[in-house]
Amino acid sequence: MDFALTPEQEAIRETVSAIAARFDDAYWLEKDRAGGFPHELHRALADEGFLGICIPEAYGGSGLGIAEAAVMMQAISQSGAGMSGASAVHMNIFGLNPVVVFGTEEQKRRMLPPLVRGEEKACFMVTEPDAGLNTTHLRTRAEKRGDHYVLTGRKIWISTAQVAEKALILARTTPLEEVRRPTEGLSLFYTDLNRDYVEVREIDKMGRKAVDSNQVFLDGLPVPAGDLIGAEGRGFEYILHGLNPERILIAAEAVGLGFAALERAVAYAKERVVFDRPIGQNQGVQHPLAECWMQLEAARLMTMNAAWRYDSGLSCGAEANSAKYLAAEAGFRACQTAVMTHGGFGYARDFHVERYLREIMIPRIAPVSPQLILCFIAEKVLGLPKSY
Repeated sequence: MDFALTPEQEAIRETVSAIAARFDDAYWLEKDRAGGFPHELHRALADEGFLGICIPEAYGGSGLGIAEAAVMMQAISQSGAGMSGASAVHMNIFGLNPVVVFGTEEQKRRMLPPLVRGEEKACFMVTEPDAGLNTTHLRTRAEKRGDHYVLTGRKIWISTAQVAEKALILARTTPLEEVRRPTEGLSLFYTDLNRDYVEVREIDKMGRKAVDSNQVFLDGLPVPAGDLIGAEGRGFEYILHGLNPERILIAAEAVGLGFAALERAVAYAKERVVFDRPIGQNQGVQHPLAECWMQLEAARLMTMNAAWRYDSGLSCGAEANSAKYLAAEAGFRACQTAVMTHGGFGYARDFHVERYLREIMIPRIAPVSPQLILCFIAEKVLGLPKSY
């Protein structure tokens, strides 16, 4: 049993950290104030081949596993880029897994290389205003008309839709009342985000201003039949293949942001002198910081365990969900403690930790709530009755 990173994973961590270091605290502070997608980071990672870390080599990627991707995403977040940096490339890592697994050879060769090269950006359109996590009841519909489909409906909390050229869209091709099970009749498309038929409205939100979140309105979007991924009506089954990797990567990003906050808090505690002694000499400051390190390290180990299980072809639903839960909570505790360690300065933007605290709310909320994870573990692991 070996808990250490492999030499390849260590090299990924070091290389990605060096790339991310080009974008300093001033860069992210300006992005937090003014907004604007971090194209420069996206381009730098593309140039070094990291956008296709999990894409097979046959289509321009590196063909590595989710464990390597988790190392990469933790390094980006931990650099101080936080969720602003991680979310800029997050979709590249797991989003097109349905294309890799279920796409035709023609689709893979057409769809994957431009994403790997950084020539195209994609967004992931599943969540809807009236469905939330009840995905089987989404209302966006796709009607077959000859050699194409026409998509109509609304999506919400769609990241990067302002800058994306492509979209992975889940829509209902068979009405809910006409299927045997709610999970049937949903289809998955990867297609051009044609702005003539799509309206994107940005949501003004609490943090991560650099990466847009949006309401999206699809008004008769024409989609070629060749952009249907897999078989019609099986889209829900296909997106399930991306859920565990997404939870693992979100966990890695939360751990990275937590460690970034902890590093700043420790440095401040060493330097800040009150009553003729550094505040870090006081156990009331030391102990919360020590607890944060232990919680983050435990969450990191669960994250890597989940990634190892996924890459090994083992069941990992419980581990992936647990990693997401533990990492988000540990990251939040670290960011909150960092603010409190700084005292009044923790509330000042120039010290950065208040930005970390705002951004760590993202992995606590998305892509699944902590309450639903607890329900999942209670039911699937502990065998308790389903509560919802």
